[in-house]
Order: sequence, then structure tokens, then C-alpha cells
Amino acid sequence: MTDAYTTIIGLEVHVQLATSSKLFCRCSTRFGAEPNTQTCPVCIGMPGTLPVMNREALRLSLKTASALHCEIAPFTKWDRKQYYYPDLPKNYQISQYDLPLSLNGYLEISDPKDQFEPKRIRILRAHLEEDAGKSLHDEVAGKGDSLIDLNRTGTPLLEIVSEPDLRSSAEAKAFLTELKLLLTYLGVSDCNMQEGSLRVDANVNLHIDTPQGSIATPIIEIKNMNSFRAVERALDYEARRQYGVWQETRQKLGDAPKQTRGWDDAAGVTRGQRSKEESSDYRYFPDPDLVPVRVTPDEIEQVGSSLGELPAALRNRLQTDFGLSYYDADVLVNQGRAVVDYFLDVARRCGDAKAAANWVTQDILRTLKDQNSTIEQLPIRSVALAELVTKVKSGEVPSARAREV
Repeated sequence: MTDAYTTIIGLEVHVQLATSSKLFCRCSTRFGAEPNTQTCPVCIGMPGTLPVMNREALRLSLKTASALHCEIAPFTKWDRKQYYYPDLPKNYQISQYDLPLSLNGYLEISDPKDQFEPKRIRILRAHLEEDAGKSLHDEVAGKGDSLIDLNRTGTPLLEIVSEPDLRSSAEAKAFLTELKLLLTYLGVSDCNMQEGSLRVDANVNLHIDTPQGSIATPIIEIKNMNSFRAVERALDYEARRQYGVWQETRQKLGDAPKQTRGWDDAAGVTRGQRSKEESSDYRYFPDPDLVPVRVTPDEIEQVGSSLGELPAALRNRLQTDFGLSYYDADVLVNQGRAVVDYFLDVARRCGDAKAAANWVTQDILRTLKDQNSTIEQLPIRSVALAELVTKVKSGEVPSARAREV
């Protein structure tokens, strides 16, 4: 947000679920296989084939929806979203339209650097759908050829759509970071952006204050962002670009057509791709080959009880029960549950949570980074570190010598 305008941001996050097979067939979802070797008549849409829902994908989706405080629908159905792309062999995508799996949730975000106040970002919906294939463009060789790999076709995705509650690129990055952390703790996805397991589209426009009242610029959807840093840069650039266009035209732009733009990370700019489709353009209708899905209250309760301690609750416990600052708690939680458990054992054994946190967040994490290893591979076990911290506290071993040890 600036004095001249307010940035309005909503995110669409596509999460590949950690299933061994696709959403409606038995083909593998393993990454890195030779192109077009993980396909079958069902996922490439051969006539006469019938899809069958992957129950594990439904379970992981329900788990995520519950962790996001969503209302889980007792009855949901499948719809065909129709569009024509080379990497969509059926010419439609099986998705959910008017009766999604879950609605009306939220995710709370905060920032240890205090760039913004803690806030609750509403979740409009989280629904299941299948992925499309992948187009491989050969611009480097200069031929301009495009090849199609259908291995990813039919992979289960959970699309998580936020309300337009975000007001800056920093808030958007915080939302994505917290969401990725939550998904990782739940074990529903590896969230590897380089492999396409987590993909983000951003919808952004401006509300500009003028003497005649507030003016809204057209909503722009930004695609092709392959990192959270890219999301930040793209949003900042797009806000400046939209404000610059308005300054040049000084027209009321709210009725202008929506547009989809792609992010060029090397150039640091967004480029126009096409006009943005409305839901009516996809001509949704219920999929006749799939039965609706019913979820009972007992199933919802069972999923909710299986979540375990989630990052927000764990972060709060480290502050209230162990007296850590928000920053230290956030650093530990962001490293994953194994690092938190390591810290907890050191803190209990040495009786000094602050000292334990200092050793873990500084020396231990530095060692892991230098050795490119995980906490499970670290030869310094929590028992040994706790004993060393105790000796430092008693004055038996100076701090500098302890680090040598």
C-alpha cells in the first residue's frame, strides 16, 4: 500500500498431493520419468474409459481443509472444465465448480520483521482437481518447436483460493511461506516448486484514491512465478505498472477487460498473454462418469483429530512454555518438526531453553548448512549438546572452547 493507492491481492495456490498414483487412474505420479511413460487410456482421455477417484487424494484434501479451518461439504461433485490446450488431451479438466470440497476457511499470518501487523487471510475455497500435462518449448535451439509430456496429466491437485485480503507483496510471501509450512507439517505435499508440486497464480489490482472517489484498475492474473521471491517481485512490478498506466490515461478503468500476464523473471517484468477467462467461458457441467462424494461427520472428526500439532500452535507453545521470542520460535518451527524436537530435548535436559535455542538456531543450523545435511544426520545428538550447554552454564567449559568441542 502507498499513499496514492491500495494494492488488492488474492492468490490461487495449486498443491500437488503426495499420492503414489493419479487422481482417477493407477498411473504413477513419480517425478522425473521419461516423457509420456506414465500414462494410460484413462488419463489421456481415450474413448470408453471410466475414471475412479483416488481415496487417498480425498483424505489428504480433507486433512488440509480441516487445518485451514474450512467448512467441509457433506456432499460434493465433479465438474468438467472445458478448454482447449495441447497439453490437455481430453479437452476438459475434471475439477469442482459450484459444490467444492471445502469453503470459508482462514490462515493467520505474521511477520517477525514487523513489516505488517498479524492478520487473518480468508480462504474462499479449497477443491480437488486433476493436473494438465506439460508443454516443453525449444526456444533455446532456435527451432521454436513445442513438445508435449503427459506424465503429469491427471495428477491430483488441491487448489487453495484466498480472498483478496492481501495488501502487499510482503503479506503475499508470508501467506505462501506459512501455507507451505503447514502443508509440509501435514505431510500432504512436498511443496517442491522446482518440480511443480506447488504453483502460484496471483490476482492483483489497485484501488486509487482520487478527488472524485476511489477508482479500481482491472484485475490482472499473473502466472509463471516459480519462487516466492518471484511472486514478491512480480506483485511489486505489476502494482507500479498499473499505477503508471492509470497516470497516463487518467480514465476510470474498472470496466476494462481482465487480463492474464506472464512473469518474465530475467527481465523483471510481466508480459500480456491473453484476456482473462470468466467461469462462463469454461462451460462447466457435472461429470457424468463420476459419482458425487459424500463425507460423514465421523469422517470429518477423524480427519481433524489426526492433524497433530500445527506450526501456529507449536510456535505459540515455544513462546508461552519455553519463553522464547517470536523470532526464535519462528526460526525453529520453520526448520521442521525434527529440528523442533531436537531443540525440545536439549532444552529439557539442560534446563535453559534460551541457551538451547541460541545453540540450535546459530551453531547447529550453521553446521547443517555447511555440511548440507539434515538434523537426523548430525553426529552431535541432543543428549551431547545438552551436556555441553550445561557445562558452559556451570563455567566448566568457556563458550569459545565449547564451540571448538
